[in-house]
Amino acid sequence: MNGYFDCNATTPLHPAARAAWLEASDRFWHNPSSLYHGAGAARQGLEDAREQVADWLGCGAEDIVFLSGATEANNAVMRHCASPGSESGILAAVSGLEHPSVVEPARHEFRDRLRGIPCTATGVADLAALPEMVARDRPALVSLMAANNETGVLQPWEEALSICREHGTAFHCDAAQWIGKMPAGNLGQCDWVTGSAHKFGGPKGIGFLKVPPGGRPLRWLRGGPQEERRRAGTENLPAVAAMVAAWAAREKELSSAENRAAALAARQGFEQRLRTVLPEAGIIAEHSPRLWNTVLITVPLPENVKWLVRLSAMGFQVSTGSACSQGGGASEVLRAMGLSTEKLGQVLRLSGGWETTLADWLALADAFATVAGTISQRPPGLSTAAAVLS
Repeated sequence: MNGYFDCNATTPLHPAARAAWLEASDRFWHNPSSLYHGAGAARQGLEDAREQVADWLGCGAEDIVFLSGATEANNAVMRHCASPGSESGILAAVSGLEHPSVVEPARHEFRDRLRGIPCTATGVADLAALPEMVARDRPALVSLMAANNETGVLQPWEEALSICREHGTAFHCDAAQWIGKMPAGNLGQCDWVTGSAHKFGGPKGIGFLKVPPGGRPLRWLRGGPQEERRRAGTENLPAVAAMVAAWAAREKELSSAENRAAALAARQGFEQRLRTVLPEAGIIAEHSPRLWNTVLITVPLPENVKWLVRLSAMGFQVSTGSACSQGGGASEVLRAMGLSTEKLGQVLRLSGGWETTLADWLALADAFATVAGTISQRPPGLSTAAAVLS
């Protein structure tokens, strides 16, 4: 982990998650939907996990659905809320900061019925016009993430929830980057909440969806009666157990004020060192409230890919932005924040984890200084591929 700074993309499997996965694979290998004794034990293990997730979120266990992760969950929410019989209006309002797994299904399902929530240049959703829009248009759904995966900026999701509550509008919160880094207790008040285990030390391919109690039943994947008929398919109990174990480990970290302070101080130590060794670098949304683990920076020319390659050769793994946006062009989030085309090609995202120490962060800052001393600007006419290899 000491050179790994891409935790917002994925995290290594926590030892407690691995142990839980192996134990559940041995003890609860039966199909939880079968009727004999061994299957009953598997069913009980699944329901215990559901109760634990509900306790952390502050909602009822019957509101928790296990599925493959936030992408599937976000698709399910958009499909459900856009379908005939939706509880409220026909529109949806989605912030300009959302992950592609929210934006793309929202565009597909709502099409010309989709409305945007703007953001400020500091990376925070601007809710000034939301009360009037919700009161006037009565949208079927308002969606705002808890924390941005690129900038790390914490979003005013509780304020958005309050606005929606006042007008009887359903509210969805993508909490993939929040869970395991920030307290989860108030999230259960949202109608819809989505999360992915691999963002906080759990395995890939498992996550949860918190659904609103009552109302029109969710019918996502059709087939068997699993998950109260809300998501067909045999439940992946070992992965669920591993997710819960990883989440428990993160909750323990969050319960310690000393741990939280140390994690934030480590990131701040990096920023201070970076300003000294590479004053040309910029920190995007520097003065906005951010996750303790995330720094989005702009590096001097040449483009960010060349910096990434040089850092990787030194043993430091960083990214040029969201892994789910790679190959899809420049970040829509950063465009919404008003970054210039030139700056979009100079962005690097650095995201550590609970195991990342101050020494790790400072070593990364010093690596930037080393690269700065060796990297050269790309001569006019030289292709990006050739520049990366140079």
